[in-house]
Amino acid sequence: MKCTDKMRNISGVKCSALFRVAILSAAAAFCIGGCGGKSYDLEHEYDVYGTSIHYEASAYNTDQEESAADVSEISFFAKQLCVGKDKIGTKKLKADSAEAAGVFHLSDGSITYSKNIYEKLYPASTTKILTAYIAFKHGNLTDMVTVSEHAANQAGDSSVCGLNTGDKLSLMQLLYGLLLESGNDAADAIAEHISGDSESFAELMNEEALALGATCSHFTNPHGLPDEDHYTCVYDLYLMLNAALEYDEFQTIIKTAKYTASYTDANGVEVTQEWESTDRFLNGTAQPPEGVQIIGGKTGTTSAAGNCLALYSINAAQQPVISIVLKADSSDNLYSLMAELLTK
Repeated sequence: MKCTDKMRNISGVKCSALFRVAILSAAAAFCIGGCGGKSYDLEHEYDVYGTSIHYEASAYNTDQEESAADVSEISFFAKQLCVGKDKIGTKKLKADSAEAAGVFHLSDGSITYSKNIYEKLYPASTTKILTAYIAFKHGNLTDMVTVSEHAANQAGDSSVCGLNTGDKLSLMQLLYGLLLESGNDAADAIAEHISGDSESFAELMNEEALALGATCSHFTNPHGLPDEDHYTCVYDLYLMLNAALEYDEFQTIIKTAKYTASYTDANGVEVTQEWESTDRFLNGTAQPPEGVQIIGGKTGTTSAAGNCLALYSINAAQQPVISIVLKADSSDNLYSLMAELLTK
């Protein structure tokens, strides 16, 4: 029953849509009961034991009218989600420049393009969508956070937003640094504030991912630096972005092209930084199709993950859409393919 068995090998493991729907409730229940550690409120938890009674009653009820009423009262986990098979629309759009991609229409739950959406891949900094979701859910945006030495001391080639040990920022400011400038320093600072350390936060990430139905994902850090045990898929990333969009503040941040952060350093001296979105549609270096309104999203790039983008937009028919591309072979091809997907 577990999609998580033998997931240490990143290549070649897929979860079908049918399999996924069948285990959504079990995955959430397993996580709530068996993950251990600090207890958090997982509001998307699916009560498999409560609803199974309704299923059984409906199956054996000889009164058809009463049976239908019983079924109508059941709150299905995926009722408001896009659920569909793989390989949709791939003959109409040749997307050899990327390993996986998907287009999810939120208004009617349809999937209009699907290529390898259940294939496990490295997410790079699109990981930060889940980090932000957890911060909004478990944190207080007005909380003041002091940046630790661990958070500030990132590798030289790491994506950072320029934080130093002892800097004091609000959680809201850190989220701007996380989602616009893609700061790994901001990610670690958020993780430590929410869970005490990045390792404990990663455990929470896995709990929350399972509760959302993201059964083919596993996370080891809050920023997305390469790790063989850190992976997701297009469909899981859709679930995470869809959940994050429930927070108005998340939408406000991702549609921001530039943000000026003012905070104090370890000595109480004011520091001012300007953070710019890494989304080329927002910073003006790539053009979306005519009639499409880009709200925003999250980019991700590493040598292992390739070029990635998870995007929220309003299409020409004024419908909300999530579109995702993972492992494109270049930035130019990523945005070229995404522009095509935005017309699907």
